[in-house]
Amino acid sequence: MPPTISTPNVLTDPGFLWIAPLATVAPTNTVTAGKFSDTIAAAWIPLGATSEGSTFAYSSTVEPIRVAELRDPVKYVTTERSGNIAFNLANWTLSNYRRALNGGIAALIPTGSAGSELTTLEPPEPGQEVRAMILWESTDSTVRLMIRQAMQGGEVSSAFATAPANAVIPCTFNFEVPPTGKPWTLWGAGTTRV
Repeated sequence: MPPTISTPNVLTDPGFLWIAPLATVAPTNTVTAGKFSDTIAAAWIPLGATSEGSTFAYSSTVEPIRVAELRDPVKYVTTERSGNIAFNLANWTLSNYRRALNGGIAALIPTGSAGSELTTLEPPEPGQEVRAMILWESTDSTVRLMIRQAMQGGEVSSAFATAPANAVIPCTFNFEVPPTGKPWTLWGAGTTRV
């Protein structure tokens, strides 16, 4: 007799993304009826819509320890770990482009009077890049992922084309070891995702 397979606990939809300065306080993660019910603090700035959601990736490299007398490894050890979260921001603003260039978190300040403002954006000098924290929450409010320190790396390439195509700001925030804590934490609300 074949085993009984229960309905899988799938996770769908793109969720929501925020960015914050380093050392911003984590959400309180208050859970009500199996869902996160706390309000995300104002220091976490919503990044807006993405073209296809986001991708969380984390990998480890292991190497074998060998001895001359045995053909099989006696043990494997972790020699490297790395992770990132990647997304294409559909909210095409100079503030988001600045974040993609590691130029900071705060919005740019336009100059001039109403109707004649001018906002300028230039990339930061190498070594002057600003790291950030990233927060993602599932659309159903049952999963949260917080990255404590990340730097955006990779090509920032926006294609300007005829509609229905739209320009996006591609971002790949690579995880770094923060001053305290682990590079990232994943939380599940209630017992749904245990």
